[in-house]
Amino acid sequence: MQNSPITADPCRREQIPLLIVISGPSGVGKDSVVQRMKGRGFPFHFVVTATDRPPRRDEVHGRDYYFYTTAEFERMIDNEELLEHAWVYGQHKGIPKAHVREALASGQDVVMRVDVQGAETVKKLLPAAVTIFLICESEEELVARLRERRTESEEALQERLHTAHDEMACIPGFDYVVVNHHDALDTAVDDVMAIVRAEHCRSVPRRVSL
Repeated sequence: MQNSPITADPCRREQIPLLIVISGPSGVGKDSVVQRMKGRGFPFHFVVTATDRPPRRDEVHGRDYYFYTTAEFERMIDNEELLEHAWVYGQHKGIPKAHVREALASGQDVVMRVDVQGAETVKKLLPAAVTIFLICESEEELVARLRERRTESEEALQERLHTAHDEMACIPGFDYVVVNHHDALDTAVDDVMAIVRAEHCRSVPRRVSL
């Protein structure tokens, strides 16, 4: 009697890490969503953005951003060490390639928080990335949040609002949209995690190769 060929167990699924890109206009709460995800104990590896702007109050190097001098940042650009980088509101921002590779190798889902321009670049380079566009419930709420931060002049605030209008036109290029309502941060986090769970249930998993 001929033995049947050994085949892989069709019920056993390999857990492939996702690359989740959280983006949206300035002031919509990208940092707040990521911090609440961490606080609620969701398992993921967060890739910290690099910038050459000075840290704001209570920001910590390596936790909130990697803070570099402009000369250091330009060296990374010249050496092609960044997955994406952009000049945003008078400052450099970018994602170090090495950090993304290390994060994916950990086997956990990988989350990065980037501006809209950066998210579009990541999606072009890594089409399997899951892109989530975060928005406020209204423009009035966005203005209120930007004013509450007290980190921009009136001129800078108006520039961010003008940019936000342009960025909203980019929504169709994203996979998902999540509304971060005022005083409902956990609801936005629930929506993000529902997206992650659904993506892990895809019949054909996304595979990110960098």
